[in-house]
Amino acid sequence: MISKEEIGKFEGELNSFSSTIRENALSELIQLMENGEIIAEQPCEEHNMHCHTFYSYNGYGYSPSYIAWWTKKHGLFASGIVDFDVLDGADEFLKSCSKLNVRGACGIETRVFISELIDKEINSPGEPGISYHMGVGFQSGDVAPEVKDFFTSLKKTASDRTREIVKKVNAFLAPVELDFERDVVPLTPAGNVTERHVCEAYSTKAEKVFTDNASRAKFWSEKLGVSSDEAGKLILNTVKLQGVIRSKTMKSGGVGYVKPKPESFPPLKQMNEFTLKCGGIPVITWLNGESAGEADPDKLLELHIKYGAAAINIIPDRNWNLPDPEMKKKRVAELHKIIEASKKKGLPIIVGTEMNAPGLKLIDDFSSDALHPYFKDFTDGAAIVFAHSLLQKKGMGYLSAWATENFRDVFDKNKFFIKAGRKLSPSAWRETEKLQ
Repeated sequence: MISKEEIGKFEGELNSFSSTIRENALSELIQLMENGEIIAEQPCEEHNMHCHTFYSYNGYGYSPSYIAWWTKKHGLFASGIVDFDVLDGADEFLKSCSKLNVRGACGIETRVFISELIDKEINSPGEPGISYHMGVGFQSGDVAPEVKDFFTSLKKTASDRTREIVKKVNAFLAPVELDFERDVVPLTPAGNVTERHVCEAYSTKAEKVFTDNASRAKFWSEKLGVSSDEAGKLILNTVKLQGVIRSKTMKSGGVGYVKPKPESFPPLKQMNEFTLKCGGIPVITWLNGESAGEADPDKLLELHIKYGAAAINIIPDRNWNLPDPEMKKKRVAELHKIIEASKKKGLPIIVGTEMNAPGLKLIDDFSSDALHPYFKDFTDGAAIVFAHSLLQKKGMGYLSAWATENFRDVFDKNKFFIKAGRKLSPSAWRETEKLQ
């Protein structure tokens, strides 16, 4: 019988930056499960359809293969990966899901410019007209030839911005200065550096420059504008320290903040066209309903639908799991308002925890009073996205010509894709007769 330590070794190797090591580790784990030495938990309806991988930033260092394995091991209904500006993990994730026979979907997240809301904040605080936006249901990381230049520009724009941030912050944090290629790029498996990677690198570099706690605490106290006592606590908690570095130096008001212009990001319409060309579903992302751009749910949804959006993504935990009772009450009301508005328009609702910072939940608390009434809606959303991912290759995707011709309306279509998503699995390519 294999030991827990040996299983842990293989699971750890799933997060190696070497694709060969990851693939071999997954094969070993699958064999152990087939031999009965690893027993998966009983299937359940819980899911996480918004998991960043280490191809953008995962707070636990998880790879696409690991997330697929985690989905299988814990009997989850489905999982979905979403990375900023890249689809580097798409093929690996879908291949791993197929091997493990678990439901999965791939997505991309970026920021877009919405001209109609140029004077209003939407879901990117302090940045009027700029909105986080997604596409889900991609079949591969290889995009259609006609949109390759656009796709390449997403990553380049993000990379250029991050390099500019480092240049500005280096001058401020001297002598704790980063060499981008030497200190930051190695923290990623494919060079897609984010602000979180940069903060991790600054934290590590400070430990090398100031080797004793007292001098390091003094440095961070002066640079971050916090008390000596607070700095002393921060250096003992690198997760919190990195968060403060990011908020104090890289966000609005910080020395490294790069204020976006309308031309800094693609127009909403262009991003949706890219997603559609790749066989995906354009997806609205919603923050908390408190901004001017999100104040009227119906108006916001109608604007997005006009430009081709066909689903909505929500990160529920930040809208109900709050210590302040009054703030919680307000956020939950806004959360329920956007859910009800989305349901009325037939928009599938996708939820998840992001996993893009240490400490974030791996699974939403679907039993909470705030989420339990909508648990079935969330699971239905996961089923729809998975069914689309599976059937798009057959020309039967959620937004395909076939779907347009075969369903009376979006509600009729949703019933079919929910049923398909629940009945089918990655190994069930020839089981479409179940849908009859």
